[in-house]
Amino acid sequence: MATLAPTLTVRLADYADAGDAARVVALLDSYARDPMGGGKPLSEDVRERLVPELAAHPGAFSLLAFEGDDAVGLANCITGFSTFAARPLVNIHDMAVLPAARGRGVGRALMLAVEQEARARGACKITLEVLSGNATAKGLYASLGYGDYALDPEAGTALFWDKKL
Repeated sequence: MATLAPTLTVRLADYADAGDAARVVALLDSYARDPMGGGKPLSEDVRERLVPELAAHPGAFSLLAFEGDDAVGLANCITGFSTFAARPLVNIHDMAVLPAARGRGVGRALMLAVEQEARARGACKITLEVLSGNATAKGLYASLGYGDYALDPEAGTALFWDKKL
């Protein structure tokens, strides 16, 4: 069982606030450097454009997790639309917890905060992607009710594919 940090808080990031903007970039860069995030730092171009582009993107929001005054976790989310439900959905695009803060409930707190924000936005579901080899993240997500998506189990589960442009 993870020990929760006694001063753990989660709140929406304010993209117009320089401190929050720096936190979003620093936490995402830490995740990008991690093997589960690709193992490479963010480029200078991405570091400069990230927060202004998030701020300009309708439906984008970020949640910051703090232990005391220290930002230790981040969830970058994008509101989409479910045509089958005719309601918004929230996609967790990035979930990051600093290595030194792992195992203390930060990820769980972020996930619960995303769910609260998604409900407040009228979302019908939350989607995310996770690497098949990331057992820790998969365990957390499964414990919170996430799993493979299927319209008809006989047709199989959905796969996440991409094509770089």
